[in-house]
Amino acid sequence: MTARTLMVVGTHSGAGKSTLVAALCRIFARQGYRVAPFKAQNMALNAGVTPEGHEIGRATLAQAEAAGVPPHVDMNPVLLKPEGDCRSQIILNGRPHGHITADNWYRIKPFLWREVTAALDRLRQRFDLVILEGAGSPAEINLKEGDIVNLRVARHAGSPTLLVGDIDQGGVFAALVGTMVLLEPAERELIRGFVINKFRGNPGLLGDGLELLRSHAFGRPTLGVIPHLHEIGIAAEDSTEIPRRRETRGEAAPIDVAVIGTAVLDIAVIALPQLSNFDDFDPLAREEGVRVRFVRRAEDLGAPAAIILPGTKTTLADLAWLRGSGLADRIVALARSGTAVAGICGGYQMMGRDLADPDGIEAAPGAAATGLGLLSLRTRFGGGKRTVQVRGTLGAPRGPFAALAGLPIRGYEIHVGQSELLAGSALWEIGPPWGPGADGAVDRTGRIWGTYLHGLFDNDAVREAWLRSLGWRGTARAFERQTAYDRLADHVAAHLDLGALEALIWGE
Repeated sequence: MTARTLMVVGTHSGAGKSTLVAALCRIFARQGYRVAPFKAQNMALNAGVTPEGHEIGRATLAQAEAAGVPPHVDMNPVLLKPEGDCRSQIILNGRPHGHITADNWYRIKPFLWREVTAALDRLRQRFDLVILEGAGSPAEINLKEGDIVNLRVARHAGSPTLLVGDIDQGGVFAALVGTMVLLEPAERELIRGFVINKFRGNPGLLGDGLELLRSHAFGRPTLGVIPHLHEIGIAAEDSTEIPRRRETRGEAAPIDVAVIGTAVLDIAVIALPQLSNFDDFDPLAREEGVRVRFVRRAEDLGAPAAIILPGTKTTLADLAWLRGSGLADRIVALARSGTAVAGICGGYQMMGRDLADPDGIEAAPGAAATGLGLLSLRTRFGGGKRTVQVRGTLGAPRGPFAALAGLPIRGYEIHVGQSELLAGSALWEIGPPWGPGADGAVDRTGRIWGTYLHGLFDNDAVREAWLRSLGWRGTARAFERQTAYDRLADHVAAHLDLGALEALIWGE
């Protein structure tokens, strides 16, 4: 049996498509259906790893979690990882597959389309329902010729489609009507209803706006007005989300600093230009009394309790930016004065003594750079990309994690480059079943450390141990994404016409 489908497209990037798809996956999974998400092409630096070791977008992986099924590469066959304004690495079926540029964009699209349809067709053979997600807007008339992710996918699947607009950004009625006007008649027929997202205030303020919308937008009904939900708690698509996440409670933040959490224990995450996997730090921000700031300027760094150098798609380029911005000198000075510094993946590589790229993996062949010198570490770029889920048991943990021996740990690795410890100690050993062996490094004080593990702070014991080492005195809470998925599903289900939606999907 071939799965039924429902597609979600948006008036623009950031309209809430990914979140709505996650909610729908959870809603229908709780009804007993075997549900899968599908996004033909994702453009994001926020990536995760499937059990088979394939790389897919983090938002799609979160949607699979919401559906209660293992993530699979067929759910996101094309992942584009930006490396600059005009160039992106192609991750095809979970593996690196060259680059896409302005010059080869249209030439490579027919090949990618065949891969997209093959993946979707395979997925539909294994599930009852597949929720399809678009990207950007389906009405970008300059890009429609090469579309492999929006309404061309809906046509291939014969899928009814919802168009989502973000009322919080303003102009939602114009955006919905304008999108419909720009679509070709055959495309327009696929749009079966609207969802207005991120509504704040009294629904009565909409007045007769929904009926007027219907009269101006070819008779399409609005199937739901979803109120804004604070602190959703699931992975966002990309680090472009950071500037919008300004849910500050307490003192005002400088213009270039995005703040999440409360202002007691202050943690500064360096907002590198190609920052990846920024949701690594969500569990920290959700602890009471912990504030996480994403900092872009040296003058905004201040004197935090800890600094985190996060992952990045381009370690060498972002290290150069770090020096040019003045942040590198400031971080080193704070570390020498006693501030804790942690590095994840590319940030961990930056903390070493030197980095070399003899084969031109990240930069020109033979490129090299001096690291921050906070750890006795040497990194060499070369070989294949390591993409693996990590599940194991902590052995010989050091630094702030010394008391955690024997506890389970889980995470994932996505990186190019191997790091050699020149002196000092590994952060820990990770044993079976899927452990990588020795990982990371820690200095003699235990305050400065780094690791290749993404998802590290999802581990409750690890998160609490580090926060305690910084002087945190809060009450630890389990970080449970499943609770967040249920909360999101309940919220959306309460404001969506599920009967109308089910009729669209099942043809009742």
